[in-house]
Amino acid sequence: MLFSDIIGQEHIKHHLIKTVENSRIPHAQLFIAPTGSGVLPLAIAYAQYILCQNKDGENDTGNAACNMKFEKLGHPDLHFAFPVTKSQKVKKHPTSNDFMEEWRKFVHETPYGSLFNWYQLLGIENKQGQIGVHEAEDIVKKLILKPFEGGFKVMIIWMAERMNAPASNKLLKLIEEPPEKTLFLLIAENEELIIKTILSRCQVLHFQPLTEQNIIDTLMSRHQVDENQAIKIAQQSNGNWNKALHLLKHDDNEEAFEKWFVTWVRAAFKAKGDATVVQDLIKWSEEIAKTGRETQKRFLKYCSHFFRQALLTNYNARSLVFYESQNNFDIEKFAPFVHGANIEDINKAIEDAMYHIQRNGNARIIFLDLSMNLTRYLHQKEEQ
Repeated sequence: MLFSDIIGQEHIKHHLIKTVENSRIPHAQLFIAPTGSGVLPLAIAYAQYILCQNKDGENDTGNAACNMKFEKLGHPDLHFAFPVTKSQKVKKHPTSNDFMEEWRKFVHETPYGSLFNWYQLLGIENKQGQIGVHEAEDIVKKLILKPFEGGFKVMIIWMAERMNAPASNKLLKLIEEPPEKTLFLLIAENEELIIKTILSRCQVLHFQPLTEQNIIDTLMSRHQVDENQAIKIAQQSNGNWNKALHLLKHDDNEEAFEKWFVTWVRAAFKAKGDATVVQDLIKWSEEIAKTGRETQKRFLKYCSHFFRQALLTNYNARSLVFYESQNNFDIEKFAPFVHGANIEDINKAIEDAMYHIQRNGNARIIFLDLSMNLTRYLHQKEEQ
């Protein structure tokens, strides 16, 4: 995996390369990074730089055969551990070894993927994976052996906060005093869930979300996205490249979402002065409730983005407005109803709806409640 293929994170890349060039590689490192920031591919690129004795800051200058093994994630001294659970494939004591074929597919196809994406690939979305004591035993067995190719051994533990207490305790001694030329790279999203005894034994690096410019440039150069669309996606993705790709692939729903949104806000605005319009909101809520939960969540995110664009339009921040109507909706006329006195309430109502949808609440009730709240908020007056 080439460092140049990894989006952004230039400061971290430079730091990791310097640890190799200066022969000062910490034996246990913990990478704390938000979803979609590229920490997994960067950890793999770092391992490749070390194991293949690459130079000059890129993974195409050292041992060619070694670099080729990394392309298939098949190097014998590169090891992975990640959350797993029982499935149709493995009924008892599952470990990462049981899912290496699926793991290689996941890394190759979705290197910026989330834990939920991993569970989806395994078909265990409704379960909670973990890194358990049987996994820890496997890690110990792998790392006490000598390296196959005489250099380093690297163990990448992805989503390390999913290690349970027995597994963490079993690995403590090995992480503190590993065999010679053994490198632990732990990857986590939530530092607070890592037990303190593990945390104290690792050098911690904090990754930042990707910048909007990182995402804009990559969308334009690698996916031939026009600048206006790239900016719109970057604004919605919050530094998460995985989310940016999802928005890119699913923007065919935007026209339908806009129709839903326009129908909704028009009915919500009228409902305060005409109780009969409440029936329209009930009907609208029932229609949205018939769609899948992923569609409902994406629609709510679309609504949040739309209100933000309306607010920017209202305050004449034209350079930040990239909304283009698919249905001849005039955002200029709508914008004055979204302002500083109601935007926080609107956003909070949408976030609450998202929370309850994610937890399998009754979608019809959730969207109707959101609609009733919106009816009030749209009629709030801006403080002068």
